[in-house]
Amino acid sequence: MLKRRIEFIFSPILMLCIYVVFFSHFNFAWKLFFFCLYGGIILLSMFSLLLENRAPNETLVWVYVLLFFPVLGYGFYLYSGQLYLKGYLFKNKRMTARQEWERMMRKETKPDLSFLQDNQQCFAKFAGNVSKTSISTGSHSSVLKNGEETFSEIKKRLKQAKSFIHIEYYIFRSDRLGKEIIDILIEKAREGVEVLFIFDAAGSMRLEVKYTMAMEEAGIKVYPFSPLKYGFFNQKFNFRNHRKIIIIDGETGFVGGLNIGVEYLGEDENIGYWRDTHLMLKGEAVYSLHNVFLLDWEYVSGEKVIEDQCAKKTKSIVNEDVINGAVQVVASGPDTQQGIMSDFYFAMMSCAKRSIWIATPYFIPDEAIRTALRTAAAKGIQVRVLLPHKNDSFLTQYASQSYFSEFLRYGVEIYLYKKGFLHQKVVIIDGNLASIGTANMDMRSFHLNFEVNVFLYGSSSIRDLVAHYEEDITESERIGAVDHYKRSMIQKTKESAARLFSGVL
Repeated sequence: MLKRRIEFIFSPILMLCIYVVFFSHFNFAWKLFFFCLYGGIILLSMFSLLLENRAPNETLVWVYVLLFFPVLGYGFYLYSGQLYLKGYLFKNKRMTARQEWERMMRKETKPDLSFLQDNQQCFAKFAGNVSKTSISTGSHSSVLKNGEETFSEIKKRLKQAKSFIHIEYYIFRSDRLGKEIIDILIEKAREGVEVLFIFDAAGSMRLEVKYTMAMEEAGIKVYPFSPLKYGFFNQKFNFRNHRKIIIIDGETGFVGGLNIGVEYLGEDENIGYWRDTHLMLKGEAVYSLHNVFLLDWEYVSGEKVIEDQCAKKTKSIVNEDVINGAVQVVASGPDTQQGIMSDFYFAMMSCAKRSIWIATPYFIPDEAIRTALRTAAAKGIQVRVLLPHKNDSFLTQYASQSYFSEFLRYGVEIYLYKKGFLHQKVVIIDGNLASIGTANMDMRSFHLNFEVNVFLYGSSSIRDLVAHYEEDITESERIGAVDHYKRSMIQKTKESAARLFSGVL
């Protein structure tokens, strides 16, 4: 975009203006000229901001930043205040995704969802109208608790692959676990199994080049998502692929909170015990999850593969002893409509009759979700929010805590998990409707990251999620309203300062 390039050119000019006005020995006339030049650029930026018709409070915040923080404020505006650019950056990907999902929906036979209960029907109507993915009644899901159970199952299934392995991760490290997975992928590739591998360029910076080269030499196709060197001037580096997907032979799929690294097995001494949740899918839902991967593959590789790979639809599971309930895969990100995962979370909460249970490592709710939680608690619905006692980010930890007072006033139960680091992303409604996937409950997951979640309607897997959640509560400390209100002024200051950055956390 021409506008974007001009804004980046302005940045060094502003730095030059500050230097000339405050630190140079130029005469008064030159200093006045550069002072006026600086003011003109800032006024032009403010005028451009005004024409975007953002929310009034958001516009005013960025006006204040531009006015009162010379140069630094402009830099922060460039990289955090203009994230609306995703609409331009991912326009082609979004159009391709929309066309593909619509093509899939035209082929689908609408399932009979009359067996769903009232709260499930409430959410299903929303999900069916908003999402381009179908709700499957021919799928089976299995909950995998923590790294040992998850990676044991993943490695077993990878070794059984006969036709193809398609894998996509936000974080993939070349540590002991990463090497084990890579060795399996190389072995399967040499056996003639097609292996396609996507890793996020930012999240997987610690994936050593020698291992990607070894995979390529074995015949594996490897692509980074949004390389950092190409994203500086168009801000693409801000939009990361946070998805964790494995598809094996079109029959088995994996998705959830666990990346590839020994810390997810609890082997990092600095982090300790790692609490997470993953999901294994079989049946029709694998087809939808596979399509999410293939759309990402077409984007990073330029290859057209969807029609060939998805020509034969994954068979549904019809054995009533195996399947129970319904499953829906929903992708979100800059290639979908804005804030779609936030909308889905809000819709789930709005359909609750008895309880809303949330487990998330990062809790920066937007206004809609805050309203939904406050309203539910005020109606007498049990609302529980489970967070890690100690976060891996200073800003996120204190920004999350800045919302506690608001929720405690309405009777929301807040728990801090103390056994280790809690990283699962789970929402359970009334014990019979649930979401599990990659999306945190924060602004980055809602607006910047590429995510994918699985929504379960009355599935037997929800019983496992409920049981695990109740176990986690016993390992947690509930925040008391009185003790929270008595926290120190230093604590309150940290929370308020961190909250200023909540829009990009």
